[in-house]
Amino acid sequence: MRAPAAALLGLLAALAVARPACAEDASAWLARAAQAARSLTYAGTIVFQHGGRVETSRLVHLNDNGVEYEKLVNLDGPAREVIRSEGEVRCYYPDAKIVRVEPRTFRNVFPSLSPQQQQALAQFYEFRKAEAGRVAGLEAQAYVFEPKDGLRYGHKFWADRATGLLLKARLLNERQEVVEQFAFTDIAIGAKVDREAVKPTWSATPPDWQLRQGSAGDPVPHDTGWVVAKLPPGFSKIMEGFRTLRGKREPVAHLVFSDGLVAVSVFVEPIAAVPGQQAGAVRQGGLNVYTLKLDDHLVTALGEAPAVTVRQIAQSVSRR
Repeated sequence: MRAPAAALLGLLAALAVARPACAEDASAWLARAAQAARSLTYAGTIVFQHGGRVETSRLVHLNDNGVEYEKLVNLDGPAREVIRSEGEVRCYYPDAKIVRVEPRTFRNVFPSLSPQQQQALAQFYEFRKAEAGRVAGLEAQAYVFEPKDGLRYGHKFWADRATGLLLKARLLNERQEVVEQFAFTDIAIGAKVDREAVKPTWSATPPDWQLRQGSAGDPVPHDTGWVVAKLPPGFSKIMEGFRTLRGKREPVAHLVFSDGLVAVSVFVEPIAAVPGQQAGAVRQGGLNVYTLKLDDHLVTALGEAPAVTVRQIAQSVSRR
């Protein structure tokens, strides 16, 4: 459920010169944006650009007495409907008559930041207020996280000035090129939305459809026996454990590292479990993937970070 659904569901997550902000300013802004995405009721149309693709979707988000419900419907390309509610995500593919059930898994790491991550934001990014403008007909304020080194991407966000809700976001590579972007083209915040609007078009599991179970949710915290010895500056481990992935018979080791704004995942599994898997680098829009063989195991690191960062993390994996 990566792009666009994970990026949209998880996140919701001429530049003016301003003083560099302290870590508390950056983390407070992120906290406000994430709180708005969770607590508000809204509906709108989103255009998502990733890896040369452009997709348009309709998103409805309902907060009903503290309980979140979401419905995301593709408006172009293959038909797809994503329903998130009460601990699970259901993805409906009517053309193939398949419904895939996923648990609500590990969310984007920001804005719940540890003191170490807050310090990293100030040390490795310049956070500043940029220009004011309009997005989807609303007054918006832009903010920039500009990296101070070549080990992370730049981020530019536009938030609704009234509520803090994220309306537009860009991911910028080392050459300041936009590698990923999403934006609302229209949105109604605080609109009246009833439960029917966030229910699937079909029954929970249509009788003539295939039901496919996804991965087994968040990793169970556990010492995996693996470590990344040379993390890029500013990154720290935020999770370690084992999880069962789609198509895998046995759980794989999963470690997640973050600098407070982005996360890089590391998966380690026996080579015998992935016959024919090739080592090397792959890039999909802003997502970089690096795979290598380590003795009788396969190591895969992936994240929305420069290739050099993902490669360094993968090459630093070793047994504890």
